This record gives sequence, C-alpha cells and structure tokens, in this order.
Amino acid sequence: MAAIPTLAPLLAPARLLCGRHACGREPLDALLAWGLKPSSGLATRLAAQRQLPLWRCEDGFIRSLGLGPDAPPLSLVVDDLGIYYDATRPSALERWIATPLSAAEGARARALRRLWCEQRVSKYNGAPESPAPQGRFVLVVDQTAGDLSIRCGLADAAAFGRMLREALQQHPGVTVVVKVHPDVAAGRKRGHFRAAELQDPRLCICADGGHPTALLERAEAVFVVTSQLGFEALLWGKPVHCYGMPFYAGWGLTHDALPPPERRAVHRPGLDQLVHAALVAYGRCIDPHHQLPCTPEMLIAALGLQVSQRRRWPRAIEAFGFKPWKQPILRRFLAGAELRFRRRHAQPGSGSSAMAIWGCEPGRRLASFLEQCPATEVLHLEDGFLRSVGLGANLIDPISWVVDQSGMYYDARRASDLETFLSHHRFSAADRARGAAVRRSIVDAAITKYNLPALPWRRPPDQGRVVLVPGQVEGDASIRFGAVDVHTNVDLLQAVRRAEPQAWLLYKPHPDVVAGLRRAGADEEQATRWCDEVVVGGSLEALYGQVDALHVLTSLSGFEALLRGVEVHTWGLPFFAGWGLTHDRHACPRRGRKLELDELAFGALVAYPSYVSRFSGLFITAEQAIEELLAWRREPPRPLSLRRRIFRHWGRLREWFALDL
Repeated sequence: MAAIPTLAPLLAPARLLCGRHACGREPLDALLAWGLKPSSGLATRLAAQRQLPLWRCEDGFIRSLGLGPDAPPLSLVVDDLGIYYDATRPSALERWIATPLSAAEGARARALRRLWCEQRVSKYNGAPESPAPQGRFVLVVDQTAGDLSIRCGLADAAAFGRMLREALQQHPGVTVVVKVHPDVAAGRKRGHFRAAELQDPRLCICADGGHPTALLERAEAVFVVTSQLGFEALLWGKPVHCYGMPFYAGWGLTHDALPPPERRAVHRPGLDQLVHAALVAYGRCIDPHHQLPCTPEMLIAALGLQVSQRRRWPRAIEAFGFKPWKQPILRRFLAGAELRFRRRHAQPGSGSSAMAIWGCEPGRRLASFLEQCPATEVLHLEDGFLRSVGLGANLIDPISWVVDQSGMYYDARRASDLETFLSHHRFSAADRARGAAVRRSIVDAAITKYNLPALPWRRPPDQGRVVLVPGQVEGDASIRFGAVDVHTNVDLLQAVRRAEPQAWLLYKPHPDVVAGLRRAGADEEQATRWCDEVVVGGSLEALYGQVDALHVLTSLSGFEALLRGVEVHTWGLPFFAGWGLTHDRHACPRRGRKLELDELAFGALVAYPSYVSRFSGLFITAEQAIEELLAWRREPPRPLSLRRRIFRHWGRLREWFALDL
C-alpha cells in the first residue's frame, strides 16, 4: 500500500502516516487496510488493541488507464463497515445503495450512466477494444482463480461451470462469447475454464485481454459470477445473470442464482440508486494530470479521452526519421500503439500496419514502398497551433501535435484531414459554442503558438492604415507546398507594398531567424527597402491589437490574427484561406464552403490537434491545454539543458549542409 503513489491524494484531506514509528508518534483517527488481503489481519488486531476504527480500501470502479503498478489507481473506495465484495457482512456501499435519492441525485446518476457509455470506459482503459462477433451473442465473464470476490461473494469455482452450461441452455442457437480475464490472457494468472469445457461449437473465446465495451454494448445478456463487468453491463442496460452475490446483486436489478442476504432483500432500490452509490457516494477520485480530488464525471471524461484518442491509431506503427529527442514525444502522442523507430531512409519492415513520418515528405525507400503499396496508411505529424512556451527549434517539448492520416494542413496539393473536416463536418450549435469559448480564451489570455516574451510595440502616431507582414523561414514546407507565385519574404513585402502603397508597412522576421536558429531568407537583409519599419523584438500578440491588417504567405500568424478579428490577406494557400474569412489572392478548388469563424476555430483547435499534458503525459482537451500554457508562461524560464544546447542549431545545420538524414 505504501508503494501506491496515488494513495495519499486519494485519501485527502485525511493525512496518511506510514510505518510503525510514524504511527507511534502521532495520534491516529483510524487504521487502513487493503480490503480483505491477508495483511489486513494485522490491521484488524491493531484496531482492536488501540480501539480505533478500521477503514478498508480497494480500487474504485473506474480505476485507471492500464493494469498493475505502472498505472496506479485514480479512484478508491474506503469503507468503515466492511468492503463491497464481501457479501457475508454489511458494507458502507450497501448502506448507500439503500438510501433514497433526491431528484437532483437521480438526474446525476442517469447522466453518469450516459457519460459512462458515451466515453466507452471500464475499470481499466488502456487496451484496444475486443471486437464483438457478428450476429447475436451473449457474454460469459471469467475471473482469475482465487479472486477474493468469488469466495466473499458466496460462490466457488464450480459456479463458473454452471454459469457456462446455463448460458448455453438458455440461449439456444446464439453464440456464447467467453471473456477471459486480462491477467489470464497475459499468462500471469489462471482462469476457471478448462479446455474440455470449451468445446461447444457455439462458443467464441475472447482471450485478447481487450477493452470490454464493444462486447457489453452488443451482448443480448451478460453472465457473471461476481465480476465488475456485471455492474458495467447494468450501466449499458443489459440483462445480467449473477452466479455469486456481488455488490449489485440481490436488489432486484439482476437475475440471481443465489438467494440474497436478508439485509438486501428488504430493499428494492432502482438502478439510479445503485449507480449513485457506487460512483458518487462510495468512491473517491483524483484527476490523472495533477492528482487533485475530482468528481467521477471528470475522471470518466479524462479516461474516455484516452480511450477515444488511442482508438484513432493502428496497433503497430513504424516511425521514420524521428530524432532521439522526438521519440519520447511521439510515444506520448501515439500512446497505445506499438512503435518501431527507423532511420528516415530505411527500408520499411514487415508486421507494421502503418507508417509515421514528420511532415509530408517520406524518405526515399519509404516513398518507393508507398508507390508500390499505395493503400499503406501513413500518419503525418507536425506541431499543433498551440505548441509551447518557447521555440520548437530550442527543443522545447510541445503540448500539441497534429496527426494527419491524409496529408498535412500546410500542404495545399491535396486535402488534409483538417480540410476534409472543415469541408464536410456538420457543425452543431455545441461545436460553434465550444469553438467560440476556446477562441475567447485564447484572445483573453493572449495565447499564441510559442508564447514568447517580448518588448511591447506602439503604433506610430498620426498614421493611417498600418499593415503587418510576418516573415517566415523560407525553407519550410509550408512555403514549398502552400505558396503559388510568391515564395520569399522580400517578394511578399514587394507585393504588399504595391497593393497598399499608402499604408505604414511593418515587417517582423521569424523568431527562429532572429534567434539565429534558422537561416534568413533570400535578400531578407534588404527588407527595409520595402517597408517602413522592421520589428525585431515586438510581440506578435501585441501587434495584432494595433494593426489594421495582416498580409501573409502561409504563416500561422494569419490564423492567430483571424481569431482576434483582424483583417487578413493571404498570398498563398494556408489552411485558413478559402472559407470566406480572408481576402485571398488565390483560390483552392477543393474549398469554397463558407464557414463562421467559430467553426474554423473548432475544427483547427478542438477537433484536429492532439494535446498532451506536460504533467501526466496523457491526452487533454484544448481547454486544458490553454490552462497549462498559462501556468507554463507564469513559470520562471529554465536554462537550456546540454542536449538542447547541442541540438538547438540542428535546423540551421540541415539548411547549410543540405542534410537529409
């Protein structure tokens, strides 16, 4: 118990004391034991000797992302009477189940049931979903041999054989799926079914250790002894047959093979009471990112996000050309997939279901392989639009990346996942409201892609129209694949000067160029010939509020300015052009749908990127990412590590020596 890192925050505000000496020095309010494990016997004796209450704790009903010590519990139940799986005596959970609910509590329980199913969560949430068979089926759930909940649930090993036989008898002509426990599937423990019992041709053995939601969603009925999957099946609205006496049996909500204890038989609670008791009244939850107390709704949503994000990726992925400092980042953003890292120009191997590359240009051998196997799935990765506090060229880890399975948002040669979404998604009122809220949060908090500190800039007095031209790194793929007839910063300045001869023209070089991390563009030192002022140290965020318009080639600053209501002119084909929100010099035939600004914001900031927490390494929402960026910006700047100092000039070295590694 002392080795569980989340135990103390789950018990808060109680303070946890560990060890004989610590417990001997201070007065105690209670002793803590883990369920009915053998170690709880000592706690029971000590509680009697010291006349202290004994609390028994166990994993909560929505525990964690994965199994075992690598995924410590995020929810806990604490019982001062017994423990929920022990039907031989009362528990605090039984007391809560028998307690009537208010109208608000009933509504909350119903909302929790809907949320559980919408988010497709279970007790453990790290594995891919076990596929449900075609056609009609019922589900039979095995458990690990020796599980305390079996004996304490008034059952034995023989109950599993009876359960399987009756499932076959009661559902003739229907497939019977036997779900093997994940620990049994992994070879760590034994189950209850012998090979001789599994010979019926109607049996389908599910031994992949997978997530059970697809099976629970489609099963006609669920058969359990004492497994928690019986409770989850009730949440999914399925008939449940119990061959033991788990906490959810004996109340009239399940088909029970055993008579219920008298203390349960006198009550007939509804499903809402069971759900509220188990998930709200009995359990304690912490959020997975900061380990602070949270509601079960927040934990379900957080784990549901992990489930939905992990479901997006193929199981086995070969990743080409990712440098050592990017590999841990890739593992976070493609969590749940098995990654195999290869050099950029390596020959693709066998056994992978997809390839991952940075940007949109594969290495030579991968390009040749894709020509021969065009159906191969390729994941294109790039920085998201709310990246970090600090430059990516300084190897500052990102808080967002995009993973595009069609192309890349800056590559106008073909449709990206973002363009397809913006072209065809049917935006709901909720989508637009969320896009508006995210946009307002970004504007109010002055969030940009890199969130760099900078000196303020003041608009010249008595000037009429003030126009900003942001510079770009000319070797970037966004120019190579998004420009049409203007390709350099100086060419753009000249074009804008011709278009707006009377305006006060500002030019702001790209921050990577200013920092010396990337090479300046062709003739960029002559920018002063074509503009009225070069702003080197000014903050882009401060400039947005003081200029009348932006002219961009493909720069993301045009999107940031749009979010702030600034007039934007595009000279290339960036992702935000062509939707009726910008003044465009060129048209993209694939685009033409008129979007509202909040629809563009929803697509580009909520639906398209993946966000990962700096604290937990788990997926977070766009709203949580904004909160983390604000907290990050308030932190004092940290000196660059040796690794970052060595590799921060990698981009410039590649430009100078035309490296293609």
